[in-house]
Amino acid sequence: MILQYEGKKDIDLIKEIKPAKLKKVSGDKKNKNKLILGENLQVMKYLLEVCSLKRKIDLIYIDPPFSTKNIFRIGEERATTISSSKSDSVAYSDILSGSGYIEFLRERLIFIKELMSNTASIYLHIDYKIGHYVKIIMDEIFGMDNFKNDITRIKCNPKNFTRKAYGNIKDLILFYTKSNKYTWNEQRATLTEDDIKRLFRKIDENRRRYTTVPLHAPGETKNGPTGMLWKDMKPPKGRHWRSEPKVLGQLEKDGLIEWSANRVPRKKIYADDAIKNGKKIQDIWEYKDAQYPSYPTQKNIELLKLIILNSSNPGDLVLDCFCGSGTTLCAAHELGRNWIGIDQSEHAIDVTIKKLSALKKTLFMEVPEYELLKVDL
Repeated sequence: MILQYEGKKDIDLIKEIKPAKLKKVSGDKKNKNKLILGENLQVMKYLLEVCSLKRKIDLIYIDPPFSTKNIFRIGEERATTISSSKSDSVAYSDILSGSGYIEFLRERLIFIKELMSNTASIYLHIDYKIGHYVKIIMDEIFGMDNFKNDITRIKCNPKNFTRKAYGNIKDLILFYTKSNKYTWNEQRATLTEDDIKRLFRKIDENRRRYTTVPLHAPGETKNGPTGMLWKDMKPPKGRHWRSEPKVLGQLEKDGLIEWSANRVPRKKIYADDAIKNGKKIQDIWEYKDAQYPSYPTQKNIELLKLIILNSSNPGDLVLDCFCGSGTTLCAAHELGRNWIGIDQSEHAIDVTIKKLSALKKTLFMEVPEYELLKVDL
């Protein structure tokens, strides 16, 4: 499916944009970490042509403007969403809308794909009002086969607004990969006491909590070992054993099979074993943002850490070309990844530098070495 709209450019025309001319403010060119003040489309062309980073970025997280038609400001005490105060400074303007906004994002996604390694992933954080259109654009650029998840992120506590609609406590994260050979280090969530009581209702003679699951699964196997007899039984019609008969025999020997009154076998799963492995993380995440952030729309750092741990390895290169207050960069540094951050707001770059410098105080870490660059006007 291709989204058609007024002002949609040919890809070759987009790629003709000239790279930014950047000057080094501080740092060493040998550093892989870069913090860049500039317009990200031209800067990404610079990364491709001057820095030779084509197919070298291992993970991208971006939190672009949401097409809210708002102006975000920073006051003296804290970040604000919208302010009419003349004493406040503009952090950034989110005034693009409609087809202009879609094309703005599409142009940047085209360059991002060029930068992504074959094993890379991209997580795009977006508002629910525009996210469905953005997904069609991402399908077009990255391919529908490389769409992995539409993640719902619970961003705040419930609101009691008096409008004729349901309350909104979420935004979206669209997760795509460059190919089917992407980095994946599955993180697991901790089982709570309530989880254990709810999921493991049975108790054995040793007072251990457990549950049982079927030994067979949908899909018939006629010739393979999982379709063979076990204890003179075949799996039900249209199903196959989850394991080979010799594995099932070992499970019974280990006391991990429970027989029902109708002689139906089921596998035992003990709570204490499940606690060690944790539970699979689903596609609804609760990572609420700070009530008084240091920068508008600043995201929860634990959200970024989960993404970075799942979709990159230590030493990989992480890019955030809408880096804002630098949360992605701080999370990447804490987890032993290299990073590149780009933003055209001087306020954003200033806040990012302060946060990077604060890592030494809060985590007893070295201040990350990085090259600070800005557009040479």
